[in-house]
Amino acid sequence: MIIKNPEFKISAVSPKQYPDDNLPQIVLVGKSNVGKSSFINTMVNRKRLARTSSEPGKTRQINFYNMDNKFYFVDLPGYGYSKMSKKEQVKVGNFIEEYLSKSKNIALIIFLIDIRHSPTENDRLMYRYVIDSERPCIIIASKADKIAVTKVDDRVQNLQNELNPLHDLKFLPFSAERKIYSDNVWKEIERKLPI
Repeated sequence: MIIKNPEFKISAVSPKQYPDDNLPQIVLVGKSNVGKSSFINTMVNRKRLARTSSEPGKTRQINFYNMDNKFYFVDLPGYGYSKMSKKEQVKVGNFIEEYLSKSKNIALIIFLIDIRHSPTENDRLMYRYVIDSERPCIIIASKADKIAVTKVDDRVQNLQNELNPLHDLKFLPFSAERKIYSDNVWKEIERKLPI
């Protein structure tokens, strides 16, 4: 899929701020600094549509990106960022949960995990939450450029064995640096979403 005019739409912290155009929403979840913003930029071939940072915890609101009026990529704040105050963590956690439970337009959840590490306890909790939501889901093993190309398939398989022993979800490698993986992700998105 080629997106010609991706644009940032709004940052929201409550349902009244969500876009009300009923376009399908593809939601990105994952821990802080796992590469959700970089994922958006790579998928639409833009360098700075979604703001990225080497410092975790930069995304503190729910960011909606309109993709040619076909759907939204929705970038949720990451979890597990320890430098955020407890009060801030609770606040952010509340509006994430509110969005995931109240938005009527979530069509697909893309859950990003770091290909280099075993899933954390927070990753497992989020995975369970995603499964329990019974929404369509793709698991993305991000930062594939950080390991040797020859090890990527094995690491993806290991992550699937750890999180999804039934193998009933699609696990795909991804890298913001090596753009070779983007086409497979688009194919899977198109398979899951009638865009």
